[in-house]
Amino acid sequence: MKIYLNRSPIKGPWGGGNKTVMTLADRLQSEGHEIVYKLDKPEIDILFCFDPRPNHFGEWYQHVLNYKNDHPQAKIIQRVGDLGTHGKPELTNLVEQTINFSDFLIFPSEWAKEKSGFVGENYKVIHNAPLNIFHSFKNIPKQNEKIELVTHHWSTNPKKGFDIYKFLDENLAHDKFNFTYIGRIPSGFEFKNTTHIDATGDDEFLAKKLSNSDIYVTASEEEAGANHVLEGLAAGLPMVYHKNGGSINNYCSNYGIEYDSVENVLEKLELVVTNLNKFKSKTLKYSNIIENVIDRYIEIIYLTALKEVTNERRA
Repeated sequence: MKIYLNRSPIKGPWGGGNKTVMTLADRLQSEGHEIVYKLDKPEIDILFCFDPRPNHFGEWYQHVLNYKNDHPQAKIIQRVGDLGTHGKPELTNLVEQTINFSDFLIFPSEWAKEKSGFVGENYKVIHNAPLNIFHSFKNIPKQNEKIELVTHHWSTNPKKGFDIYKFLDENLAHDKFNFTYIGRIPSGFEFKNTTHIDATGDDEFLAKKLSNSDIYVTASEEEAGANHVLEGLAAGLPMVYHKNGGSINNYCSNYGIEYDSVENVLEKLELVVTNLNKFKSKTLKYSNIIENVIDRYIEIIYLTALKEVTNERRA
């Protein structure tokens, strides 16, 4: 098949959506399919939309829909991975407008599907999953004198929860906890007591840093498909997460405790510490990897293409 991806892989410290694009493109090419990133090619079978906004070539969902209208054999599969909830109302509106034109939809979480308002039956909820490398070091014995807390973000969007990270930086019992923040921070933001490591594209380095920690803390809210917590789970870390986390609640409900605000984050953190062995035994059993997700994506691609072939034969 000839398959169009409206996002091309990017090397470096980018979010989970980019890792999904990279893995899907590699798998499809290894199975003999032709991958294209521009709509100037004839006879495209599948139009896979990761983001309805313009790509590097200025092609957005309207161009995808135009191609389908001109080439009825092409089918649109839309992965709704960002709902614009992090201060992008134009994306929220665009998603709401486009989802009813796609032949099939993939949502990375139950929360994302509900938040989108979609009510059709041509969809699957497929939870995101981390790269296999993040599972590789989770059985390293812990010999930490203090409890090591960690989080990581490549985005500086305020909804990542920097107010809570600042609160932890200033109010943790530093004789009991160490806190490490990995990733980008907003301009003018600084930590006083927290170890800050810049964003890195080295997944093995990140996997080792996570696995050498004890508890993962996230303050992010309204995430449609939060890969950072999945990488923490793969590293074997129990979770302390915000009640408004969106997909984070879908992903982490069995692996930690949620909190409401800065007023009780320390209380919930202490509860996880008290029950650390119980939560640790659960997280060590977390085994999902991105290849499992890609298997399901490819199955949907085949079934969507086969449905068109079947319909043609019936006609």
